Amino acid sequence: MGVVGIAHHVRSGRMTAQSVAVAALDAVARVNPHINAATRELRERAIAEAVAVDAKVAAGEDPGPLAGVPYGVKDLFDLRGLPTTAGSDRLRSAPSAVSDAIAVSLLRKAGAVLVATLNMDEFAYGFVTDNATWGVTRNPHALDHFAGGSSGGSAAIVAAGALAFSLGSDTNGSIRIPASLCGIFGTKPTHGSLPMEGVYPFVHSLDDIGIFAKDATDLKAVDAVLRGDAAEVPFSGRSAILGGWFQRNLAKEMAEQLKCLQVELDAPTVTLPDVQRARSAAFLITAYEGGQLHRPTLATDAMGYDRNTRDRLIAGAALSEDVYREALGFRDEFSIHVEKLFNEFDVLIAPSTYGPAPLIDDPFVSIDGRMQSARANLGLYTQPISFLGLPVVAAPLPVADLPCGVQLIGRKGSDRALLSYAEALSERGLVASRLPCPPSAWPAATSS
Repeated sequence: MGVVGIAHHVRSGRMTAQSVAVAALDAVARVNPHINAATRELRERAIAEAVAVDAKVAAGEDPGPLAGVPYGVKDLFDLRGLPTTAGSDRLRSAPSAVSDAIAVSLLRKAGAVLVATLNMDEFAYGFVTDNATWGVTRNPHALDHFAGGSSGGSAAIVAAGALAFSLGSDTNGSIRIPASLCGIFGTKPTHGSLPMEGVYPFVHSLDDIGIFAKDATDLKAVDAVLRGDAAEVPFSGRSAILGGWFQRNLAKEMAEQLKCLQVELDAPTVTLPDVQRARSAAFLITAYEGGQLHRPTLATDAMGYDRNTRDRLIAGAALSEDVYREALGFRDEFSIHVEKLFNEFDVLIAPSTYGPAPLIDDPFVSIDGRMQSARANLGLYTQPISFLGLPVVAAPLPVADLPCGVQLIGRKGSDRALLSYAEALSERGLVASRLPCPPSAWPAATSS
């Protein structure tokens, strides 16, 4: 049962929030040895929040639009009384947060019940969720494949059916990539439109929080709470498929599904100039801002970082401000080309990744005829979009094998209409989540 269904049943008294919370805690405990998505189970907090919801129902008070809905958060949201690790071993003993992140507070007031913190790439710098301390998060559809990252734990726990929704963050694709590889929906909002207070930063000009859920209707319900606006915004307009860069290097199944979607929507193919430069500019902005953020700590405790993260942050810290300013300048140029397309179309559609999730033991993808690192290149199609601050809904395609999905990209501020569009595509069966095999059919848990 999803977000809307659980909330309806709890509000009507057909289910108790406490029974839902216990079931969710049990589900996390059951699936986590297989997929390694959760880093901390918050049993005491979850039961307390659920009891508070049930008390409101019993007293005839409004328990909130998300009454009793269990969820988890990527381990970079502040939670009162716990250290915010941001996926880093060096922060496991950091001072505890004195208050919850604003987003978590809003969800609690709406009746949602927090169950777990979720695995991520260290400091959100990665596309696969391979963490030196907490291990690799595995894809619920095939345990020998990556879940994607950096919000891989948030995607995998929802895809496995343990939680109704989760929160993650997206800088260069960290929600869109794992949502697509795990076969669920995800959101990257218009930059700055959802509350970032109490979320561990990475790249201030690109970071956003977002939502994972099994369907677009559930996304809308959670988004309304975080945005403080439940107004229905219907979608009307035309869509187009991004070609050129966005259709190079696609896996066969991704190319076929994208073509089917294009035919069903009667959507033309359009192209953008300089997409490769846009990706490079996003990379440079990320490296520079991330490097500057961590520069003081790198100078005193470089060995406290995971080696892969440390090397990238040091390289970013070495970039000149002139290079950074040039990348920001190109962003302004590139946005003009995108705005021209939005003069004709309301939604631009692009693949989220080249295809299905790569193997953990063979982490490579074919790019321009050469096998290259999946860790470095899973953002091939998300990075050029990231630095424009546009809203995106990641939507899974109805594939028979391993999941893959698309980005539904809108103009700034069109978040609610974009969610309505995703909902309409779902009603037509053009996008759809796919349930993984039940945990009883999974092989024995493996080390990660």
